[in-house]
Amino acid sequence: MGKRIAATVRYRVAVACVCALVCLTGIARAGQILHVYTWSDYFAPEVIEAFEQAHDCRVSFDFFDSGEAAYAKLKAIGGGYDVITPQTYMVAILYKQGMAMALDHSLLPNLQYIDPEFPDYIEDSTLAYSVPYTRAVAGVGYNTTRVRPEDTGRWDIFANPAYAKRMTMLNDMRETLGAALKKLGYSLNTTDDDELRQAGDQLVAWKKNLAKFDVDEAKLGLHAGEFTAVHSYNGDIGLVMQDNPDIGFFVPEEGASFGVDVFVVDAASRSPELAHAFINHLLDPDMAAANMEYMRYYMPVPDAVAKLPAELRDSPAFQVPREVMRRSEVIRDLGADHGKYIREWNRVKAAE
Repeated sequence: MGKRIAATVRYRVAVACVCALVCLTGIARAGQILHVYTWSDYFAPEVIEAFEQAHDCRVSFDFFDSGEAAYAKLKAIGGGYDVITPQTYMVAILYKQGMAMALDHSLLPNLQYIDPEFPDYIEDSTLAYSVPYTRAVAGVGYNTTRVRPEDTGRWDIFANPAYAKRMTMLNDMRETLGAALKKLGYSLNTTDDDELRQAGDQLVAWKKNLAKFDVDEAKLGLHAGEFTAVHSYNGDIGLVMQDNPDIGFFVPEEGASFGVDVFVVDAASRSPELAHAFINHLLDPDMAAANMEYMRYYMPVPDAVAKLPAELRDSPAFQVPREVMRRSEVIRDLGADHGKYIREWNRVKAAE
């Protein structure tokens, strides 16, 4: 994706301070491995290197491309990771099924830096078993030289034959059915069978214009000119915009999904103290600022946001306007009604 932003002087000073502190506390055993299950491009390498150096450990990553895929794997293998970063609605499911550990706040002193209003957006508002990591909005990234301005601003861009087979939508059941529901004027958390059927029909119609459902390759294809418009997360498009001035981003006026990804410690973690230390490290304002400069996603750490360059703070793919937030919704855990979404998604995937 091009050259990443290098570590700043304040970052290097912060690293030195963190390293010194942990050398005194001795949280990790030498050579310990922390296993993290997450999205790709979600942590700044220099921030991870600082953690590894400070804790004399190694961080190993595995990646997922949807909440459902992550859940299916975790269910199948019975855990095996230490830290996971699912969407907030998926965390409620993990905790109810005994797959997420109750957190020890005494090991998370940097919780003090989280915006006190932010936990209201997530299911676990007391942070009993999850800690907010990032805020994201799923909108549309597009090539400003190939998409007409009058064709932007609404979900109907995916119905436009002018861009047929040069567009993608997220390979994520709740996000993509949610886009169709918002286009139709419904809640993306509806459990109404008829509304969901209409959303499925809408997606089947859009699918005729899509190259595929995808997450990671879509943003790369947009950057390279392979795709004209992609349904994607604002932070991912922000990375593309950083390297390609021809890329724009909009959140459709009908509204979209407002997502919160959170840190969870796997109930089967073999290194729970190190897992807590990892979460605490990411919440340090200097680390959070360096991390946001890399991944281009907003973290609810106001002291860190204040350290960011204006170019990032003012980007439409980073700082989501309040009016957009009001039109958008957080994806919620729907319990047994989750199966209704699986039914419609399978129908969409099977359609020609």
